[in-house]
Amino acid sequence: MKRKTRKGARPDFRLAFFSLADRAEYHRLFHFRRHWGAIAAVAAFDAAFLYPAIGAFQQAVSAWSRLESLFDLTGALFLTGWLMGWSVAPLVLTAVLLLMIFGRETITASPGRVELLVGLPFLGIGAIFDPAKMRNLRLDAPVKASGTAWRGQHGVFDYGANPVAFGSSVDESDLVSIREGLQWATGTAIRQGDATAGELEGEWGHSPLHPRANPVQPETPSADNDDDPAPLGLTSPSALLLILANLVPVYGAAWLGWELSDVMVLYWAESAVVGFYNVLKMIVIGRWFAILSVPFFIGHFGAFMAIHFLFLYSLFVKGPDDMTPAGLTEVAQLFLGLWPGLAALFISHGFSFLRNFISRKEYIGRGIKTQMAEPYGRIIFMHLVLIFGGGVALILGEPTPVLLIVIALKIGFDVKAHLRQHHASGRPSETPKP
Repeated sequence: MKRKTRKGARPDFRLAFFSLADRAEYHRLFHFRRHWGAIAAVAAFDAAFLYPAIGAFQQAVSAWSRLESLFDLTGALFLTGWLMGWSVAPLVLTAVLLLMIFGRETITASPGRVELLVGLPFLGIGAIFDPAKMRNLRLDAPVKASGTAWRGQHGVFDYGANPVAFGSSVDESDLVSIREGLQWATGTAIRQGDATAGELEGEWGHSPLHPRANPVQPETPSADNDDDPAPLGLTSPSALLLILANLVPVYGAAWLGWELSDVMVLYWAESAVVGFYNVLKMIVIGRWFAILSVPFFIGHFGAFMAIHFLFLYSLFVKGPDDMTPAGLTEVAQLFLGLWPGLAALFISHGFSFLRNFISRKEYIGRGIKTQMAEPYGRIIFMHLVLIFGGGVALILGEPTPVLLIVIALKIGFDVKAHLRQHHASGRPSETPKP
């Protein structure tokens, strides 16, 4: 099903408190209509999702209370990651259930401002409208299959190219009272007719950071378009810093005694660094929507990383012949010995985040789902390279040539993926493919 495009003038959104609505010159409260059959169905689904979450929480608490080995830590991390990912469903269902039972809307008005608040008592999301751009205040009686059927007869006004619905069980006398109240409080008459050309310009962007900006870019970059940053090349600061960070393992192998297993752990840790900055990108793009998407990403990504590290450490650091459990102290000492490489990679990815994602405004027009999936293409390919390189080293019994090959492949792939991600338009392309 094709997503409907929303165009033209759009309101500003904010986290709002219903208790402040009384301070406006005009306010009108609407309670959500309660459909008890639907409420019972949502409550049943919520309970079905909540029961496993409670069990997983108890198991995770137990696992964290008895950490003695790497296996114990991996199990605790996996359970925690699974719990974070799974808990998104009962959290959403619980929020929906509360809205169905206690949900309300309030429309308020002051000079030059109309705000529609939707949410629970004392807390909700506010959409702020310019009364001069509001048009065609009217009643609507939706059909049963429509998305607004739960409202019954309700109020509607046009804003830009989009209708805005509000209220439940609104009749003609209510509408007259609402119109008079809004016009009195704002000092502006709600007009009838079509929108102006300016009110219809631009599509609603994906980035909440620039709600009034039009993120639609030309299909082909123009040479005189200052909004299109120049493409990155090998001599760009972020690419050079990435190459330098990837050369640190060469220094570690030559002067610090790093082995192939150490470099494999370092590159595993780089995936965690990528995940950390990806969380920051999701927060920049999604803002309040990141409250649900970020825990889901951390849970899924963290569980994947925990299982992969256990496999990597057991097979390539300890070796397949050593079956003794790995202690947490020796794992911590391993990471402490790799601190120069970890610091270099953390700084490199942080510099790219600030210079490219923030300064070049690569977040504009980017969806949070796309950003959530971005790290996996790179990380899965790199993990396959590490596993293949480690397997070859085990077979040959001489890790030094394999170490150099892995580092060379890593540098080549990283630079190629970096330049492809920050391509000529200055906006991120799809997830890089190896």
